[in-house]
Amino acid sequence: MNYTDINQRIEEIKATPLKNMNESEVYRFILNCIDLTTLEGSDNEQKINDLCHTALSFAATGKNVKNPGAVCVYPPFVAQAKRLLAGSDTRVASVAGAFPSGQSPIEIKVAEVSYAVNEGADEIDMVISRGKFLEGKYEEVGSEIRAIKKACKNAKLKVILETGELQTPENIYKASRIAIEAGADFIKTSTGKIAVNATPEAFIVMLDAIADYHRETGKMVGIKAAGGISDPETALVYVKLVENVLGDAWLNNQYFRIGASRLAKKLPL
Repeated sequence: MNYTDINQRIEEIKATPLKNMNESEVYRFILNCIDLTTLEGSDNEQKINDLCHTALSFAATGKNVKNPGAVCVYPPFVAQAKRLLAGSDTRVASVAGAFPSGQSPIEIKVAEVSYAVNEGADEIDMVISRGKFLEGKYEEVGSEIRAIKKACKNAKLKVILETGELQTPENIYKASRIAIEAGADFIKTSTGKIAVNATPEAFIVMLDAIADYHRETGKMVGIKAAGGISDPETALVYVKLVENVLGDAWLNNQYFRIGASRLAKKLPL
């Protein structure tokens, strides 16, 4: 895979108009693809209550918009979020498996994932062991993902690569393929907890990995951009990248998400 032209590819895609959505439609679409997120040490029951109330407030405006795709919280708040969002289309996602470092024994990671699933999580966001990956322990990284996928039962698994720590496009592509082949339902850019989070450069490499896998197997894998996407213009770039590399079949919240805590209220709906 040659990525010497990656920036040119991105600039050409950014300059291309969307094929099937006008400006108002795309921002409504983006809202429906957001994982409304709070992942702070200061999170508490009132904060989760406020987050879920916000998540359910958009469709209630009467502006022909849908609520965000999911609310993403730490495991202790899954049951509360599940109760508050009952009857809505907004899912409950939970980070689990030693988020954000990934530095914990696999038995502990699996136990935390099982806890979140048993509390009612519809989706699990885990992070790979970047240290092991950078040491070349690729089979061990894949084995951990497979163990966590099994613990997810019916919950969807989003595998965070933490692309800002993977150093090269080639590493991002390889990590994407490891995650996909180990059973990821989504691959995700970042935790939002380090200096370099989602970038178009990392994202397009991940899209290429998904496209290659789809050509080889016919199977669709979702993608999530997360970390630092706080304005509508930036979010629009990621939509264009998905449309141009993967196509219209991925333009729904079953296969595309944006992890953001500030973006939703900035969208011009």
